[in-house]
Amino acid sequence: MQKTAQRQPRRILAKLFLALVLLVAVVGGYWFGLIPQRWSPLSPVSLDERPSFLVDPRLSVLRFDSELCQAILKEPHIDASPVPDRWSGNNCGWSNAVKFTHVGGAQIGVEPLTCEMAVALTLWVEHEVQPLAREMYGQEVVRLGDMGTYSCRDIVGNPLWKGVRSEHASANAIDISGFTFADGRTITLLRDWKRRGKDAAFLREVHRRACRYFRVALGPDFNIAHANHFHFDRGLMWTCR
Repeated sequence: MQKTAQRQPRRILAKLFLALVLLVAVVGGYWFGLIPQRWSPLSPVSLDERPSFLVDPRLSVLRFDSELCQAILKEPHIDASPVPDRWSGNNCGWSNAVKFTHVGGAQIGVEPLTCEMAVALTLWVEHEVQPLAREMYGQEVVRLGDMGTYSCRDIVGNPLWKGVRSEHASANAIDISGFTFADGRTITLLRDWKRRGKDAAFLREVHRRACRYFRVALGPDFNIAHANHFHFDRGLMWTCR
């Protein structure tokens, strides 16, 4: 009787441990986009509206689902078209990527960028940048300053990550340097981020709102390497600085 009583807590602990392992596996599956949309309790993200909850897992599910992702990336939100997969032998290249020339009503020349990132960028421009531009300036952004997506290189500007491949090496990142408005006026991070006034406020607010869609959203306050651009990616890390 006493032995049975002693075994009972162990069985409970074992069940709790297995439940914890299962929970971690499920969360990890959503985190890495390994669980297909058909098995997800969440509805697919739509470009027609600003997502109100659990944005990250709804974007992650697009990582390996090119068919679903391309079905979401439609006009008039973005003129995306697929780019053939390409990988090299040095951990560089891309899969499930697209190219496009306008997003959320703003011109930009991008090739390649992962489909997941393209959806995140579209949501940010259309549902965060443009509404804020209309509110603060009474006009929309017509062009985004782009400093590139794909680059076969390691992370720069941080000695702690020396030798680690950048998300740019898999076309899973984009750098944005500024915004041009309908009246022709342009504001840039290099010139306007540290100034006082409306332009600086606009830049800081669109950066803050980017953290809703990108796992990493870095600006000039992060380090000198980002003095002239926002870096956005949807890699394994998560920080908004």
